Amino acid sequence: MKIQFFPENEYQTFKSIGASGAWWAQIVGGWNHIDDESGKPVRDRIAELLYNKETGIGMGVYRYNIGGGSKHSGKGEYSQPARATECFEIYPNEYDWNRDENAVYMMKKCVENGADEVIFFVNSPIERLTKNGLAHNKKHQLFHENIAKKNYDAFAKYCLDVTEHFINDGIPVKYLSPVNEPIWVWNGGQEGCFYRPRSVKNVFKVFVNELDKRDSLKNLKLSGAESGDLRWFNKSYTRQLLKDKNVRKRLDGVDVHSYCLPLPLPITIPFLNDRLGFVKRFRKWMDKKYPDVNIIMSEWTHMQGGRDYGMDSALVTATTMYEDFTLLNAVSWQHWIAVSEVDYCDGLIYINLDNKTFEITKRYYVTGNFSKYIKGGSKRIEVSSDDKNVLMVAFKKDDETVIILINNTEDEKEFSLPFEKDVLISVTDKNSNLKETKVNSKNISITPKSVTTVVIK
Repeated sequence: MKIQFFPENEYQTFKSIGASGAWWAQIVGGWNHIDDESGKPVRDRIAELLYNKETGIGMGVYRYNIGGGSKHSGKGEYSQPARATECFEIYPNEYDWNRDENAVYMMKKCVENGADEVIFFVNSPIERLTKNGLAHNKKHQLFHENIAKKNYDAFAKYCLDVTEHFINDGIPVKYLSPVNEPIWVWNGGQEGCFYRPRSVKNVFKVFVNELDKRDSLKNLKLSGAESGDLRWFNKSYTRQLLKDKNVRKRLDGVDVHSYCLPLPLPITIPFLNDRLGFVKRFRKWMDKKYPDVNIIMSEWTHMQGGRDYGMDSALVTATTMYEDFTLLNAVSWQHWIAVSEVDYCDGLIYINLDNKTFEITKRYYVTGNFSKYIKGGSKRIEVSSDDKNVLMVAFKKDDETVIILINNTEDEKEFSLPFEKDVLISVTDKNSNLKETKVNSKNISITPKSVTTVVIK
């Protein structure tokens, strides 16, 4: 297999890869017992594994959830205790910054290890500002907007007070996302708030007005609208979000979630489950309507039940990353949660609550095949080969080119580069975890069911 580069064909500029601290940081942030293998507190070791370039996979983005306060009130129905969150407000405009202590600890420790972009995101406004006094809708409330327009100003003020506090505390908060997955009804299980597209625009306008009053936040960008599925209403939310020129000035791009959830229908409708078709159509629409607006993929996880530690789920993750970088032209790619306590394919690392231990997945390592080696500011360039069964994406910055090769087949592959020199390869497969070796560029083997990163100086 011969690989060819076309560096003159440049695409988007890569920014970062990251993950969310929701639903786990408030647990792990209290785990200060010693990890036997590293000799460090477990919470510090997990932060290091996720964000340190030398001793971890070097992600750059940390998403911190500004919670709705349901943990304090004890109200609402949540599938796990950690999904009921804390908030900083004790009375209107009066705050206790010692709250959410464990989650704040993890955020700071991840920043210390290398997260240089922190995003604050909101699932639900704080309970005081919601119509029903909960951080989600009641069971019978379908498509119910749970915050009144009269409370938008107070909502913006609270979120920006929180953001301003942590920026002053040294946290590199670059973005604030006021709404998250506004298309869902959110009537239990976790915090959430439904918004119609026009309401999202109106919320953002209020946030911009409040931002304009604060010189200390002049560099803060807003992000959104983070619709929850690639198929439904992405264009509607995007159109409304970009309609207002003042809102548009405060955005670096449009944030989308890359889910394409299988529909629970008695018959299969291929068109509705064709994820790549929706990705391509959305990209084509953006190129036509908003060619200068970046797309940021701010949330995805492998929506499959059961804990999967192996390459099957890892290859789904790597393939989705490849598709989003090459077809959606995403400039940033972010996992949902970095750490998971449940039996689901949703974390890079699993934790066990009974003995406060953690386990690393192959998803973690294949994420590292991207995050550890692609530098911020790299340009994606065209790359191709004569073997269409191996997916590949390439990035170039200065004198370094990085190629990620995804082999979803059971076959070993041999390939060569159009020059002869030693190159670094990093392999994740059944037997290897980001295993680095130097090989000759004319004779590189790709193992079955693997992700291989090639670094060319």
